[in-house]
Amino acid sequence: MKDLRTQYGQYAVVTGASSGIGEQFARRLAAAGVNVVLVARREERLEALAAELSRLHGTANIPLALDLLAPGAVDDLWQRVAGLDVGIVVANAGFYFAGPLTANPLADELDVLTLHTAVPLRMAHRFGRAFAARGRGAIVLVSSSIAASAVPYEANYAAAKSYVLSLGQALHHELKGDGVDVLVVSPGQTQTEGLDSAPGIDFSRLSGAKMPPARVADAALAGLGRRAHVVPGAMNVLTDVLTKYVLPRRLSARMYAAILRPALTAEPRNAPSAG
Repeated sequence: MKDLRTQYGQYAVVTGASSGIGEQFARRLAAAGVNVVLVARREERLEALAAELSRLHGTANIPLALDLLAPGAVDDLWQRVAGLDVGIVVANAGFYFAGPLTANPLADELDVLTLHTAVPLRMAHRFGRAFAARGRGAIVLVSSSIAASAVPYEANYAAAKSYVLSLGQALHHELKGDGVDVLVVSPGQTQTEGLDSAPGIDFSRLSGAKMPPARVADAALAGLGRRAHVVPGAMNVLTDVLTKYVLPRRLSARMYAAILRPALTAEPRNAPSAG
């Protein structure tokens, strides 16, 4: 792995760091000698992870319990890390929400939209401006392998992830001349707590193996500075190509509906933890 600390800065900010993909980003970055600011809502988990990474790698990690859905949360995050040499930002926080859109609480769907679009936008703007001013830095945005299609029963989530993909690919070109690397990673089904507890759908009813979250983090960090977009896993790459370039949009929507409909549940849909 490249020397991330020398190339970008001494600290990385990782949101959604208490589990899953965010936790694996934190582990990989600490192993590379980068101090990690661990951001999520579950303070005890963050403190335990920060201590473990410090013990394993000698890094000075900072647990930062923060609800990114709270008004002004990104500004608060910015102020708390303002004195640090932050060079990498991983905007990973989110939660999975499925089921017929009109059966879900509107407030929860709006939270999905905020956490998956407005929060990454605010982070990219805040940190991207600072990185460009100093001539170095990296931003990783987490999208999804379903971002290329309209997806019934994941309509709002897929649309939000499509926004992230478009935003990140555009910023990759806007900021590369300023020395800032921007990458979007689009994982498919990944073994995370959020997926296991996703309201509205039972993923155990779907075929196909779930990818380890470490593989997602590894693919993203390997592609950072080299590519604008990474899709981990051969089957996910195939799906991405099919839904982008081969299948008409109406057919890909029907395909996803047929895949997801048998996995829908009738359980109450309350938004899970966002980390």
